[in-house]
Amino acid sequence: MHVPPRILIVDDNETNRCLLTTRLGAEGYQTVEAENGERALAVVREVAPDVVLLDVMMPKIDGFEVCRRLKVDTTLGFVPIIMVTARTDSQDVVTGLNAGADEYLTKPIDHAALVARVRSMLRIKELHDRVEAQAGELAVWNRMLEQRVAEQVVQIERVSRLKRFLSPQIAELILSSSTYEPLASHRRQVTIVFGDLRGFTAFAEIAEPEEVMAVMREYHATLGSLVHEFEGTLERFLGDGIMVIFGDPIPCTDPCKRAVRMAVAMRSRLLELSKKWRRERHELGFGVGIAYGYATLGAIGFEGRSEYSAIGTVVNLAARLCAEARDGQILVDSKVREALDEMATAEPVGELTLKGLRRPIAAYNVIEMT
Repeated sequence: MHVPPRILIVDDNETNRCLLTTRLGAEGYQTVEAENGERALAVVREVAPDVVLLDVMMPKIDGFEVCRRLKVDTTLGFVPIIMVTARTDSQDVVTGLNAGADEYLTKPIDHAALVARVRSMLRIKELHDRVEAQAGELAVWNRMLEQRVAEQVVQIERVSRLKRFLSPQIAELILSSSTYEPLASHRRQVTIVFGDLRGFTAFAEIAEPEEVMAVMREYHATLGSLVHEFEGTLERFLGDGIMVIFGDPIPCTDPCKRAVRMAVAMRSRLLELSKKWRRERHELGFGVGIAYGYATLGAIGFEGRSEYSAIGTVVNLAARLCAEARDGQILVDSKVREALDEMATAEPVGELTLKGLRRPIAAYNVIEMT
């Protein structure tokens, strides 16, 4: 429901107040009256008028002093003031404007001028209130934005710290969930990749510890960047060994293809590193085993320390294939080979009898991936 603007009429002359009340009421405005300056200060705080019509000549507190007090009171907000002065006393106009008045009317008051001045002040009041409201909304938005930025900075810092110890997928799941439900034990078809260095044990026996650490840093940095590039989940680095999961905790439609593409990229990068290591008299190679099947996945460990891992025959199969792989070989089981379709060139290596597995396993060596 529309509420008409409220006009406060301040004048010690009752006849003048009645005249102004009648004129403004005819224009659809609400009016409130105050018979002196002291009462005017109280009424402004009580009713919050939209415009004040303020007579200059009043006993005790004149209109100039009332105007000054209203304008310095920051709790009132913007209240337009129209000073009413004698036509012949132009100095009243100057004094009133210096006191903070926004407009003036001269006596006797012309009706058209009265209505025009009031409408003008109401437009200014509306514009001022709108600007203040928008400023308030902007301040709220700024506070919300600052809070969100601060929260995002904290989140980024937390993710950065977690990613130093966990795969990005695990870190994101931990931070995005209020519970650890996404990391609870579950069963899913996944592709498991194992890779490790050939000749590392012999190398570690004769090399200085500093040389071993330098090789490990290069090795881990190379493989770690490729795991992230192909969006695999790094289960762990174990010395010269690495285990990567595709298809969990974030499911993907082509875990076998991603796994093999990553392995081919790793083989290529490690071939370059091997040449460098040979120049430093380090004879090291790289082999990979990949298997596809069901595994139980989730967080394992104890209070204060847990890791995300996969358990099942598919894990053992990938590890055994890796152990059988010679330098440069990427051995995959029949399920992985079938998932690759015509995208890979692979040669059969026969059926392998692997430790811990009852039946021989048909294996294939991936030559290249298109």
